[in-house]
Amino acid sequence: MLLPRIHNHINDLPATAWDALRPDDNPFLSHRFLAALESTGCIRADWGWQAHHLGLYEHDTLVAATPLYLKGNSHGEFVFDWSWASAWERAGGDYYPKLLNAVPYSPVPGTRLLVGDGAQASRYRRALVIAMQAQVEQLGLSSAHANFLSEDDLPAFGDDWLTRSDIQFHWTNRSYGDFADFLAALSHKKRKNIRHERAHVAQRGLHIEMRGGDTLSRAEWQRVHALYASTFDAKGNHAALTQAFFIELGQSFGDAVQLALAHDRGEIIAMALSLQSSKTLYGRYWGASVEIPGLHFELCYYQGIEHAIRHGLQRFEPGAQGEHKMARGFLPVRTHSRHYLADEGFRAAVRQALTREALSIDEYADELLTHSPYAER
Repeated sequence: MLLPRIHNHINDLPATAWDALRPDDNPFLSHRFLAALESTGCIRADWGWQAHHLGLYEHDTLVAATPLYLKGNSHGEFVFDWSWASAWERAGGDYYPKLLNAVPYSPVPGTRLLVGDGAQASRYRRALVIAMQAQVEQLGLSSAHANFLSEDDLPAFGDDWLTRSDIQFHWTNRSYGDFADFLAALSHKKRKNIRHERAHVAQRGLHIEMRGGDTLSRAEWQRVHALYASTFDAKGNHAALTQAFFIELGQSFGDAVQLALAHDRGEIIAMALSLQSSKTLYGRYWGASVEIPGLHFELCYYQGIEHAIRHGLQRFEPGAQGEHKMARGFLPVRTHSRHYLADEGFRAAVRQALTREALSIDEYADELLTHSPYAER
């Protein structure tokens, strides 16, 4: 018999057992990444996050688990439901708190239903979904949301979960020998533009390098965080990841954290922070103290592509949105989310809206594919 249990801290779940349930080494689903968010002040009720993790047990053995949060707002999710919240509240309901199955602040596709690779995997996935729905009913919540799901997760969600998709832009390593080999695969125009962008940055005389997180000093990590925070401040937004979290990344993840750094006369003036698994580089955070044309592309895209080629990584996923990424070798891929709205009438209305949205996304995806940056073979 499967027994669901809710845990208000990720450290209430055994790290070794949690990590053994992951299908790969995606760092965002690791116990230590989620624990670092909680222990360094990034997961806070006053910021709309309360840990509510779900474990499934057989005879006190953890056999399945999933990261869950009670959310008091929709910040830091990257699957936007503000209009749903507004509609439900205009009708007199309370949309928040809601239940969220996701990795905080991270629009990174991957497994959310951690079930191992045994014969019972499908059964465990479905049991996790049923347990999430039960939490909605028991706590009187408006909804539950599962964001950036893997393909393996999708069959576990029944018809009462609404289907939604979006587009990200990912780079795939086609066994390139080096960056020049990658450029050769592009159309002449795209190849010329990238060379021009890189040459313009090179003319500034900056020192640009890739470094593992464990090679940075505490002062360098403080500088990196200050650049990250300043980017949010400049746009009037809130930088949710704390300095302590950045330092913890360097201490706990070693060279699984990679930073593209730009130095001017010994000072770090710009940075792009990524995490990596054995197969994929995940671009995450950017910051700069100066505006230099092309520097963002150099650190966030070209340094990452070079790193992926050099280390034989299969993919580079640089984050959410951004059609401009296509001109730099990234192609559109689908992301997937599922949404359970407790009220049947509200669910039906949103389902209709999502049907129209899906048609628009399909048209957008088809249009994007007509603008491939790669030369025809």
